[in-house]
Amino acid sequence: MIWGITLILLSLIAVPSLILSKKPNAKELLEKVEPYQGWLGIVFCFWGVWGIISSILNVGWLSSFPIWWITLLAGNIVSATLGFMLGSGLINKLFLSKNDVAKARAEELRTKIAPKQGKLGILGLIVGIWMIVASFLYTIA
Repeated sequence: MIWGITLILLSLIAVPSLILSKKPNAKELLEKVEPYQGWLGIVFCFWGVWGIISSILNVGWLSSFPIWWITLLAGNIVSATLGFMLGSGLINKLFLSKNDVAKARAEELRTKIAPKQGKLGILGLIVGIWMIVASFLYTIA
């Protein structure tokens, strides 16, 4: 259930990018929110990757609890992807700020990612809600 709740919270952070990407001054607004999104994104990216590794290590559940295993894997993939998308701006700022060419490409990529981030945030909300429901339906004793 914790995985679902955290995925919903992460998705709520990502969804405003869908709205902001349609505004003309979206770049300035995204830059104001970027520090918070970045750190949370990095944390959730690693947490999602850890969840993917845990799912793979517990692949034996696939024969006993296939829906639950698929739910965990899907939720962690969405969490890792959303975390990476939210953390990419901070990563670019911390590591690519000295290289102007890399910084320009990173800004270009960020402009392309922003609309997809919102759609993935909506998918994250759906998967997060399903993870909570599935935790009650398919609880492993």
